[in-house]
Amino acid sequence: MTGYAAADGALGSVTWTWEARSVNGKGLDVRLRLPPGLDALEAPAKAASAKRFARGNVSIALRVDQGEAPPNLRINRPLLDRLIALSREIGAQSDIAPPRLDGLLAVRGVIETVEAEEAPETAKAREAAMLASLDTALEGLARARGDEGARLAQTVVELIDEIERLVARARDVAALQPQIIRQRIRARLDEIMAAGTTVSEDRLAQELALLAVKADVAEELERLTSHVAQARELVDAKEPAGRRLDFLAQEFNREANTLCSKSTDTALTRIGLDLKLAVDRLREQAQNVE
Repeated sequence: MTGYAAADGALGSVTWTWEARSVNGKGLDVRLRLPPGLDALEAPAKAASAKRFARGNVSIALRVDQGEAPPNLRINRPLLDRLIALSREIGAQSDIAPPRLDGLLAVRGVIETVEAEEAPETAKAREAAMLASLDTALEGLARARGDEGARLAQTVVELIDEIERLVARARDVAALQPQIIRQRIRARLDEIMAAGTTVSEDRLAQELALLAVKADVAEELERLTSHVAQARELVDAKEPAGRRLDFLAQEFNREANTLCSKSTDTALTRIGLDLKLAVDRLREQAQNVE
């Protein structure tokens, strides 16, 4: 779910740049950094992100350059009229030459700089152009995440293959467990008989059946096989599958734990532990899948 993309745009003297980044996340969390006065872009930007992504922490930032448009000037006529009146009054009372117009205009406050009032249509057109640029950035981010997903899919498939091989090995070893149990009971029975204690055939059959039931891992192996098939379907699916793959990894782990707890043979226990390690790696990779 990681990726980066950027897109530029311009309208009139205003230019801007969108930057979109994404890192792993259990759900979708979109965070925006917008310049003052552009809060109206937040809702459509989040909606555009939710349309493309299902998981991940997505950070979107907008930088805007207003350009160097010439300032709008305004003459403070009341102040200028007052200065002209004073200059005439002083000129009538003395031989001092009246000030020139450029001198009066240079007086602080006579010429004021005012911000131009923007037409609502212009602001709306610029916001629409900015959102179009955002779509370009989000498309680039989606492609970057898709490229990462393609590489990740191969890793996930290899882990599923490893799990499938371990399940097959576990099935071969588990087939020998009844024989191992009988051998152990027979050895224990010989020890008991050597000590002069008798054991009825019925009691022996009951104990053997009870141990066989406790050591039976056929259901666990069938569920593991089914989980492998489901995992392959999720990898091949076009829609987001990260959450379901994460849940499936938990189911894999539950069956592997049961396999280890029921094992009566060190070989099967080792396979179960290897299976748990492979499942842990699969769960780690599932965090990266959308």
